[in-house]
Amino acid sequence: MKVLLIGNGGREHALAWKLLQSPQVTQVFCVPGNGGTASSARCQNLSLNLNDFEGMLRIAQVQGVGLTVVGPELPLATGIVDLFQSQGSPIFGPTRAGAQLEASKSWAKALMQEAGVPTARAATFTDAAAAQAYIQEQGSPIVVKADGLASGKGVTVAATIEEAHAAVEAAFAGQFGAAGQTVVIEECLSGEEVSVLALTDGRTVKPLLPAQDYKRLGEQDTGPNTGGMGAYAPAPILTDSLMERVQTTILEPTLAALQKRGIDYRGVLYAGLMITPTGDPYVIEFNCRFGDPETQAILPLLETPLHELLLACVEQRLDQVDLKWHPGAAVCVVLAADGYPDKFERGQLVSGIAKAEEAGAVVFHAGTKLQRGQLLNDGGRVLGVTTTGANLEAAIGQAYAAIEHIQFNGLYYRRDIGARAVKQYGDTPAWR
Repeated sequence: MKVLLIGNGGREHALAWKLLQSPQVTQVFCVPGNGGTASSARCQNLSLNLNDFEGMLRIAQVQGVGLTVVGPELPLATGIVDLFQSQGSPIFGPTRAGAQLEASKSWAKALMQEAGVPTARAATFTDAAAAQAYIQEQGSPIVVKADGLASGKGVTVAATIEEAHAAVEAAFAGQFGAAGQTVVIEECLSGEEVSVLALTDGRTVKPLLPAQDYKRLGEQDTGPNTGGMGAYAPAPILTDSLMERVQTTILEPTLAALQKRGIDYRGVLYAGLMITPTGDPYVIEFNCRFGDPETQAILPLLETPLHELLLACVEQRLDQVDLKWHPGAAVCVVLAADGYPDKFERGQLVSGIAKAEEAGAVVFHAGTKLQRGQLLNDGGRVLGVTTTGANLEAAIGQAYAAIEHIQFNGLYYRRDIGARAVKQYGDTPAWR
């Protein structure tokens, strides 16, 4: 089977890597791909824009592609699945209507309230003055979110009223373009965050291993929000009983609410959760695609062939496929360019990946490109160094040892990915 994979980040390299572990997958076409997919056997990068849906459909038809997999949220939100489905071309991901779960935080909030899904109290505003007045009334801490897609950077957890006012001003001033012309203002929940990525065929929903990612740039969760500086799986805070609650109070009611609205949702239903000090799960946000970098930590532990799971979702037979996992834990540490998430240099020579992989790591490329045989950085998040181990502590040790082999100017990474979980939970296994 041939697969068309859309996207160019670390998530997409991880998806290609996992798909190619299946002997049934003979070829993966990546649009546009990166330096990692360009150098993978049976993988071919194709230079198309992510908004060229017609071009990608032609490739799928001409090449006899049996499955298209969409990585990033923007093509989903702008209707690539609708086009492929209209032409009978199998594609994994929700339609434009379903992708509103991520594309509009106010739409998702209304759906959650309709479904009785536990989530933070919130209000939506299209007028800056009204939003500022609400903040003044509610006090701090408080959360300000751009309603639309903002590449993971549209959320401000404001510790002070002044910070919240500044976030509203920036949004309405155009910091996030059209995505910020509506803002959602939420109460600030406290606790521990965890990501539950579930697969659904529109009828059945099955969670993957829970993961925990690290959004802040600095160690001890300091500094600005990023697209993610690392992740580990499984997250031990998700016990059997708690995962059962997530299934029955969040995943299933959300899917039922989508069905009630006439939305046939097939793809990833990603719930970003806050586990409060009382042990209750609340939804912070929904995403409509695989998480990055959570995917890089989850897929190495997946035993069931990935293409079987994704095809089962497309063909609405997920209830017939068992999810099986390898024992142990996995961690992904992101290596970023100096200056990320703001200004950073591109075109830096990247070396040492082969030695890192000899040391037991799988190195997923995020912001890289191959140019005249040289590997150069081409983004803020450059690489994701991923390792597995008998337990989380072992995986962490191996990852940081492998990182020592990799070099590029301005290389930056957090040195505390997973450390808090080891200290808090030891070797306690999470739900499987």
